[in-house]
Amino acid sequence: MGEFTDKLDAAGNKIAGKAKELYGDATDNTELEAEGKAQQLKGSAQDVKGDVKGKLNDL
Repeated sequence: MGEFTDKLDAAGNKIAGKAKELYGDATDNTELEAEGKAQQLKGSAQDVKGDVKGKLNDL
C-alpha cells in the first residue's frame, strides 16, 4: 500500500509543480516558477521512494 501512496503523491506533486512552473513563467514570477520546479523534483523523489518500496516488497 505504501508504494501506491508514494506514486500517487508523486504524480500530484509533478502535476501541481508543472502548473506552478508554467504559471510563474507566464507571469514572469521567477519565485513561483522555481517553486514549481522544486515541487516537481519532490515528486520525482517520491516516485523513486515508491519504486524502492516496491522492490523491497518483492524480496
